[in-house]
Amino acid sequence: MSFDHRKYMPYLPIQLTDRTWPNQVISQAPAWCSVDLRDGNQALIEPMTVEEKKRLFALLVKVGFKQIEVGFPAASQPDFDFVRAIIEDGMVPDDVAIQVLTQSRPELIQRSFEALQGAKKAIVHLYNSTSPVQRKQVFGLDKAGILDIAVQGARLIKSAAEQHPDTQWQFQYSPESYSGTEPDFAVEICNAVIDVWQPSADNKVIINLPATVEMTTPNVYADQIEHFCRHVSQRENVIVSLHTHNDRGCGVAAAELGVMAGADRVEGTLLGNGERTGNMDIVTMAMNLYSRGVDPELDLSGMDEIISVVQDVTKIQLHPRHPYAGDLVYTAFSGSHQDAIRKCLTQRQPQDLWDVAYLPIDPADLGRSYEAVVRINSQSGKGGVAFVLEKDHGIVLPRWMQIALSRVVQGDAEQSAGEIPSQRIWTLFQQHFMVQSPMAVKSYRLEHIENEQINFVVEYKGELISVDAIGNGALSAFCNGLNQHFGLNLDVLDYEEHSLQHSTESQAAAAVQVHCLGGRYQGAAIHEDSLLASMNAIVAAVNNALAEQAVQVA
Repeated sequence: MSFDHRKYMPYLPIQLTDRTWPNQVISQAPAWCSVDLRDGNQALIEPMTVEEKKRLFALLVKVGFKQIEVGFPAASQPDFDFVRAIIEDGMVPDDVAIQVLTQSRPELIQRSFEALQGAKKAIVHLYNSTSPVQRKQVFGLDKAGILDIAVQGARLIKSAAEQHPDTQWQFQYSPESYSGTEPDFAVEICNAVIDVWQPSADNKVIINLPATVEMTTPNVYADQIEHFCRHVSQRENVIVSLHTHNDRGCGVAAAELGVMAGADRVEGTLLGNGERTGNMDIVTMAMNLYSRGVDPELDLSGMDEIISVVQDVTKIQLHPRHPYAGDLVYTAFSGSHQDAIRKCLTQRQPQDLWDVAYLPIDPADLGRSYEAVVRINSQSGKGGVAFVLEKDHGIVLPRWMQIALSRVVQGDAEQSAGEIPSQRIWTLFQQHFMVQSPMAVKSYRLEHIENEQINFVVEYKGELISVDAIGNGALSAFCNGLNQHFGLNLDVLDYEEHSLQHSTESQAAAAVQVHCLGGRYQGAAIHEDSLLASMNAIVAAVNNALAEQAVQVA
């Protein structure tokens, strides 16, 4: 049997019976650090060029990141060249700290400081692996040997920084594979590094706790973070940072719970690019905060620009269902969803808190329009179809016409087996409800004596017919004239009229439902003359009756 779960070990959670993180609420954003240019870049089939990195760096600055990991300059010449380029070209704002990664080896640490020469603010990020599998199978060292690697690297970094006093230095240490490391040993090795660096309130150290591989549920990671925060030395001078991956699909959830557990800082990438299934998606986590009224301290309003740049430099297309950013995430196909969205948007006032069914945020906040909120296919209902006509053509349909039109649109969608665009809905509406053949009103004259007297001319099958009639109102007189001359047994059941919302001129849209020739039919019309619009709508309904009944009238 090749698919056998018994070859995997269960992950036993740590014993933290008095955990407090489940009762916490995130009320402010963590400090963010983008690792797109390093952790994200190393995962690409085609790594970014220096120019592509510059473009992405500029975007990260524009979005508002104050800490950006820019590379592993000791590992490759392109990384070194890029770090030098952004420093020498003055691309790094004074309030932005650039971060570089290094292993605990003297020549790599020296090369990293060479790359950072002239930087105003810099973070040197030291790491080494600490988990049992790495200790035993990769490095062949015991705990003491792994701890010594970390301490020696910390000493080298502190010494090198003292040689460059013009730069504002901050140190960061990561026990790589933290999520697979024994909690007590993780605290021990981090405390040893902290003892070397001797942080202060004015210059705190960053201890980054990676879920390098996501191994278990987010609540276990949160327990690990709370345990660490309780036991790390000099907690008041330590910034606890998170770096989660998405192997189990829970990278964002783990980071959110880790912040609830006491972490101060989060590393991740825009839209989640990274090794294997990706890094923690900062866009998603930041927008999760935003959707609950917490300032994410990042400006994601230009979402289309963010997507464009990230796709261009990574050569990876964004999934249309990607949270907050995908093409389809503010789109409703379900008829009941469409109807609920339309009703909520219609009732909403500009000063109201956002509370719209099926839309967790206002798409306009991310530079999106409402035009794509509702799209129509065979699963769509009357509310969605009505929404499209109202938004794109200014026509507000009464409920009974929504029902009639939705049947037409659904039938067309089932036949085409695809999506029905807005223009197709408009065409179907005209073809089925604005029918002006075989009968059409050409002119009318109205007089009021004791009641309404009307003379109107209709064209029927190419012949002009003049009709005189009387009624209690203009439309009553018009219907009486049609009945007297054509024998239609016509009676208006429902009638609505409104000014056309999208028209620059004063146009009226009329919709009617009539009983005619023994059946119920609908019609609609638009005209500058509101009475002519109403008469044309009645005639459109009559034409539908004539077509369905296939009768000849006198």
